Amino acid sequence: MSGQILILSGPSGSGKSTLLSRALKEIDGLVFSISSTTRAPRDGEIDGVHYHFVSEDEFKKGIEAGEFLEWANVHKNFYGTSLIQVKKALGEGKIVVFDIDVQGFKLAKEKLAKIITSVFVTTVNKDELKRRLKFRATDSDNVIENRLLNAVGEMEHINEYDYLIINDDLQKSYESLKNIISSMRLKASGVNVHELLQTWIGD
Repeated sequence: MSGQILILSGPSGSGKSTLLSRALKEIDGLVFSISSTTRAPRDGEIDGVHYHFVSEDEFKKGIEAGEFLEWANVHKNFYGTSLIQVKKALGEGKIVVFDIDVQGFKLAKEKLAKIITSVFVTTVNKDELKRRLKFRATDSDNVIENRLLNAVGEMEHINEYDYLIINDDLQKSYESLKNIISSMRLKASGVNVHELLQTWIGD
């Protein structure tokens, strides 16, 4: 079985990180793609664990050199995914998991659509998203309002994704994500037909 890519997108505060964190702990064969970003680390974030924190000049040089599978400018900060790390994990037959926005998803899809399964995660409504962002208490009121405006724009692209998870019940949402990952492992497009035929025919 060759490697595949699982992309999760959705508004900040929708619960993507919580779902992914649990999946990475409990499901074998998943590798999280650590993005690079030019934004400053938040409290508790570790370079090389949560993100690769780089300067804007360094990031732009990577764009010019074609080192990113996808990249985006979000809230005046750059985010992107290294091609080198992704190709290594895919070669090992892993499912590489991305937590990226709609813009990044579109860029990745242009290059690797055949091996991508995409999931959009959101809250039951805008008020719930606002409540979660305020409860998180990591952003100012202005930043929260910008995130809510951005969320409306992201929601317009839901139909471009393979699956939608409305995260109003964390356990149910996690079970849905597990089922999606299980279905990915059964995709015929990921099978090495030559190897399968050799095994099936036998000596």
